[in-house]
Amino acid sequence: MNSSSFLLTGFAGLEKQYSWVSIPFSSIYAIVFLGNCMVLHVIWTEPSLHQPMFYFLAMLALTDLCMGLSTVHTVLGILWGLIREITLDSCIAQSYFIHGLSFMESSVLLAMAFDRYVAICNPLHYSSFLTNSRIITIGLAILGRSFLFITPPIIRLKLFHYCRPHILSHSFCLHQDLLRLACSDIQFNSYYALVLVLCTLLLDALIILISYILIIKSVLAVASRKERQKPFQTCISHICAVLAFYIPIISLTMVHRFGKHLSPLLHVLMGNIYILFPPSMNPIIYSIQTYQIRSRILRLFPLKRL
Repeated sequence: MNSSSFLLTGFAGLEKQYSWVSIPFSSIYAIVFLGNCMVLHVIWTEPSLHQPMFYFLAMLALTDLCMGLSTVHTVLGILWGLIREITLDSCIAQSYFIHGLSFMESSVLLAMAFDRYVAICNPLHYSSFLTNSRIITIGLAILGRSFLFITPPIIRLKLFHYCRPHILSHSFCLHQDLLRLACSDIQFNSYYALVLVLCTLLLDALIILISYILIIKSVLAVASRKERQKPFQTCISHICAVLAFYIPIISLTMVHRFGKHLSPLLHVLMGNIYILFPPSMNPIIYSIQTYQIRSRILRLFPLKRL
C-alpha cells in the first residue's frame, strides 16, 4: 500500500458475504438517487409547488442526493471488490463533503422549522416575509455555514503526519477516523470539532424544539378541533424528517461513547445508517405525507384500472 493512501476496512467479518450485502446497499442507494431526483423533478416541473415550503424541501432533497453521491463510490466499490484503498487527498475531500452535508442537512431542517413557524404562527406575514430573495439568502447562508466552518479542521488534515497503520475503520472517510491515525498535535481539530457540533447540530435541534413548542402553543389556542388538524398535518413530514436525521446521530453517539466493547461491525453499520437513513427516508416520508408531492407523483405514474 502506498504511504499516502489508506485502507478502507469496509464491513469486517462479512467479506465472504459481500455479494449478498451489496444487494440491500445497492437498493438503498437506488432509493436515495431515484427518490430525491423524483422530488426535485416534481418541484421543478409543477408551478403550484413553487412556494417557500417546497423550495426548502428541494434543498433537503439536493443535500440528500449529494450525500449519496459522496459515499456511493467507496461503499459499493468495497462491496463489489473494485476498491480497497483511497488516497489522502480523496479521503480528505470525502470527509469534507460528508461532514459539510451533515451540517447542511441540519441547517435545512432548521430553515424548514422556521418556515412552518412563520406559516402557522404568523400566516398573514408569510408571503411577504419569505420572498424568493429571502429564500435565496437563506440558502446561501446555509451553504456558507455548512462548508466554511468545517474548512479549517479539514485543511489541517492535509498537514498532519500519519505514522500509525493507515487503516480506516469505515467504508468511507471521516474526520475523527483520520485524527485517530495522526501523530501530529490534533488538539485544535478535536476542540474545534466539538464546538462546531455544539454550535450547529445541538443548537439547531434546540431551536427546532423551541419552534415546535411555540407552534403547538399557537395551534392549541385555536378554538375548533377541526381547525387544529390542518396545521399539525403540515408539520408531520418535517417532524419525521427531523427524527430520521437526529435519531441515527444520537444512536451513533451512544454506540461510540458506551459501546466500545461491542463488535467493530456494529460501529460500521451504525455509521452507514447515519449516512444513508435520512437520504433514503426523506423522499419516502414526503411522498407519503405531503399531498401535493404524492398527487403529482401519481400523475406521473398513473395506475390503470383492471
